[in-house]
Amino acid sequence: ISPVPPYSREQPIFTTRAHVFQIDPSTKKNWVPASKQAVTVSYFYDSTRNSYRIISVDGAKVIINSTITPNMTFTKTSQKFGQWADSRANTVFGLGFPSEQQLTKFAEKFQEVKEAAKLARDRSQEKIETSSNHSQESGRETPSSTRASSVNGTDDEKASHGGPAEAHLKSENDKLKIALAQSSSNVKKWETELQTLRESNARLTTALQESAASIEHWKKQFSACKEENDQLRSKIDELEEQCNEINKEKERNAQLSRRLQELETELQDKELELEELRKQGEIIPQLMSECESVSQQLQAAEKKNKDLEEKVRTLRTEVEESKHRQTNLKTELKNFLDVLDGKIDELHDFRQGLSKLGVDN
Repeated sequence: ISPVPPYSREQPIFTTRAHVFQIDPSTKKNWVPASKQAVTVSYFYDSTRNSYRIISVDGAKVIINSTITPNMTFTKTSQKFGQWADSRANTVFGLGFPSEQQLTKFAEKFQEVKEAAKLARDRSQEKIETSSNHSQESGRETPSSTRASSVNGTDDEKASHGGPAEAHLKSENDKLKIALAQSSSNVKKWETELQTLRESNARLTTALQESAASIEHWKKQFSACKEENDQLRSKIDELEEQCNEINKEKERNAQLSRRLQELETELQDKELELEELRKQGEIIPQLMSECESVSQQLQAAEKKNKDLEEKVRTLRTEVEESKHRQTNLKTELKNFLDVLDGKIDELHDFRQGLSKLGVDN
């Protein structure tokens, strides 16, 4: 059969475009691209042989030349990919289509052509069986008529009628031999197809076993992934608990920070009060100096008292008043020093409390 069909004998009945692949003959698993780009794939019908072929040509190279038989099956393996096995070419063809709609049309046409090929094969078998039965009946009738003529006739009649009978018997035998040869060729053809089917079934069985092994492998992988996912989920739960604890700790730290700020504010207020007390404390030396000057004046007055007894009487009143003022001043000064000592003690206690609070934090 010529790769490129002569249009006088074969005519295209369906044409589409697809990427062509063939199964790797070494591994029987991987696909090998047969075309670098999408090429034309057509169904052809041979009216003289009453047969159908799928043909695709990439430039000057024939990449598909597959005669469709009733035993072939087109399988959709994905939304845009389909395949079929050709036992005569000892390969598996795969087609990748641009859309799922084109794949569906190609698969429907494959099923239609397959049924037409089956119908043509059945008709051919009926013709062969009819021809064989007719030849066998003719072979059985001819010897009986010959035997009848030989029994009922004389030797002269045998001589006169023997030639045409033998010629007729010979022609019938020739027809019977032709029918037998056709039957033998059909038997060989069917044996070849049966062997092809067996090989195809063996390949399919191997592919099914490999698929089962692959399924088991993926099941194990899925179980491992599921277990790992469960571990990750438990780890995530633990991390979420840790995050909650961290958030609580952050909240406590924020509360402590706010309390520390409040204490720092109070400390600043206390430092301002202490500064004011220090300013007031600076007045004490001045008062002390005034007291000393008064004492000096009192001593001078006492000295002068001896010399100026006469003036004592006049100045006694002033002295008494000065003593009284000095006594009041000392009392006020003592009270002020007592208050200042209390404030200093309170500030000292407050500082110790702040230091202890800072150490605790």
